[in-house]
Amino acid sequence: MGAEQKKPASEDARRWKQKVGQAAVDYIVSGMVVGLGTGSTAVWAVRRLAERLRRRTLRDILAVPTSRETEQEARRLEIPLTTLETHPQVDVVIDGADEIDPDLNLIKGGGGALLREKLVAQAGQRLIIVADASKLSSRLGVRWALPVEVIPFGWKTQQSFLEDLGATVDLRLDTNHTPFKTDQGNYILDCRFGPIHDASELAQKIKMRTGIIEHGLFLRMATDLIVAGPEGIAHRTAPGLAIESRFRRDKSCDPTTSDPQNTAKGDP
Repeated sequence: MGAEQKKPASEDARRWKQKVGQAAVDYIVSGMVVGLGTGSTAVWAVRRLAERLRRRTLRDILAVPTSRETEQEARRLEIPLTTLETHPQVDVVIDGADEIDPDLNLIKGGGGALLREKLVAQAGQRLIIVADASKLSSRLGVRWALPVEVIPFGWKTQQSFLEDLGATVDLRLDTNHTPFKTDQGNYILDCRFGPIHDASELAQKIKMRTGIIEHGLFLRMATDLIVAGPEGIAHRTAPGLAIESRFRRDKSCDPTTSDPQNTAKGDP
């Protein structure tokens, strides 16, 4: 995976992730069903949501976690949880991404939760992506391998299929050097295609294959991006998006939270 820019220092990246994760919660209003993403950026949104529930600046929130990891954190923080079976329509989903192109198309799945993340995202009326500036890319595939979730049975046949599509494919391993298993008990193949010139066509080809459960291309799903970097925080919306009034930023939020407007601002 070639990098287009130098990766930020770990402390800077952590601070940027915290800022955008917290800022995204300002778009939640009382009474909503909220999708809780997975990963090192989305976890800051989970923690800020819990804080605002404790302060009672938000009330009557139900949350749908996108992974067991997020579910455990939400339960620890006493965030009320629900499921897609009980609430099949989600008002707002807040999640991270591994790579983001200029049209807000995404590669996700670096944390292994891509199947549940996509299920919750497609149930959401609004998908707010939170990220630090290192995740921005001129084209998908330049910076990150594409995760593809497959059933364990016959997984090498899927590897061969994906290699025939032009990828270099690695079976993802866990810390014990055994195959990483998703929450659904599946394997993940990390596929390095290089720059993906037609993501829609590739997504269609991959999804048609029996034994492949899901891929990490999230195309035309994100409605918002909140991104932080050396120049501050910026908020972008997908082209042509009309935002309902109930989805607009809560001006009564904690004033220490950075203001995510459409143009970047310096850190407060």
